[in-house]
Amino acid sequence: MESACQEIIRLAEKVMDGGQITPEEAGRLIRTKDEDTMLLLAMADKIRQKFGGSSVDFCAIINARSGHCQEDCKFCAQSGWYRTGAKVYRLLPEEQIIEAAKKAKAVGAVRFSIVTSGRNQDNPNEFEEIIAIVKRIRKEVGIEVCCSLGLISSEQALRLKEAGITRIHCNIETSPSYFPEICTTHTMEDKEDIISTAQKAGIRVCSGGIIGLGESLDQRVEMAFKLKEMHIDSVPLNILNPVKGTPFYDNKRPSALEILRTFAMFRFVLPKALIRTAGGREVNLRSLQAHALSGGLNGIMVGGYLTTGGRDPKEDLVMTADLGRSRTSPQL
Repeated sequence: MESACQEIIRLAEKVMDGGQITPEEAGRLIRTKDEDTMLLLAMADKIRQKFGGSSVDFCAIINARSGHCQEDCKFCAQSGWYRTGAKVYRLLPEEQIIEAAKKAKAVGAVRFSIVTSGRNQDNPNEFEEIIAIVKRIRKEVGIEVCCSLGLISSEQALRLKEAGITRIHCNIETSPSYFPEICTTHTMEDKEDIISTAQKAGIRVCSGGIIGLGESLDQRVEMAFKLKEMHIDSVPLNILNPVKGTPFYDNKRPSALEILRTFAMFRFVLPKALIRTAGGREVNLRSLQAHALSGGLNGIMVGGYLTTGGRDPKEDLVMTADLGRSRTSPQL
C-alpha cells in the first residue's frame, strides 16, 4: 500500500509531467500530517521550479478609497455594516497615489494596484481621475499598474485597458459553496461577472481568496479548482487577520503549518500560476514566512495591506535573497 509520503512524491511527478491531480487527491495533500509537511512543501517547490523559475514577483497596493462600503463581507474592516474604526475617505489626491507608486517601485515591486472600497465605480468623475492616474504612473513611474475597483462595466474595462491597466484584481474570497456564509449583498456569480468582463476586454485577472474564514479544508480545495476552472494565472492567498468589530473577529486561526499545506495544495492544482502570499502572512506565518516561498509560492505582496500594516519591505528583500531567489524584473 502506498504511503502518504510516496503519494506526495508521485503526485508531484505527475504534475511535473503535465498531468493534473483530482479534488480527492488535493484533499489528501492538504491533510498531510505535520511531520510530513516539509516533504509536501519541497515537492510543491519542485513544481514551482519546473513551471515558474526562481524569480519572486513583488507587488504593492494602495487603499485609494477607504471605508463606508455598502457590502456586508463579514471579514472586512471597510464594510459600513460594522464598527471597526477603519478610515473613511474618498479617492486620494492624484499626487499621493503617484508618490505611493514611486515608493512601491523603490522597494522592488514590479506591480502597483489601485484599490477602492465600494461595490462599483458609481462616481464618473472619480473613474476619470483613476484613468488619468493610471496613465501617469505608466509614463512617469514605469511600473505595471493593476486595479481593484469592484463591479465594472465592459466600457470601463476597455477604458482601463487603454489607459494601461495590465491586471484587474477580483478575489473570489472562498469556495462557491461557502460564499453565502461570508457575504449576502453580492454573490459568487457577481464575482464571476467581473472576471469575465475583464477577460473579454483582454485584461488578465488576479483572483484568490482568504484562508481562515471558517471554511473547511475541502472548501479550500474547491476554491483552488474554481480558480483553475476560470483560468486564473495570478492568485493572491491571504490569511484572515481578524479585525475587531467584524463578525469573524473571533474566528479560530489556522496553524502556520496548515496554512503552508494549503499554499502547497494550490501549487499542485495550479502548477503554472503566479501564486503570492499576501495579507495576514506576518501575523499568521510568523517565523515560517520564508517557507511559503520555499514551499511553492513565487510572489509576495510587500509594504502593507488595505487596513493593516505589513513588515518593512527590506526584510522581504533579505528573505528572498537568503533563499537564493531573484526578483522579477519589470516588463515595461
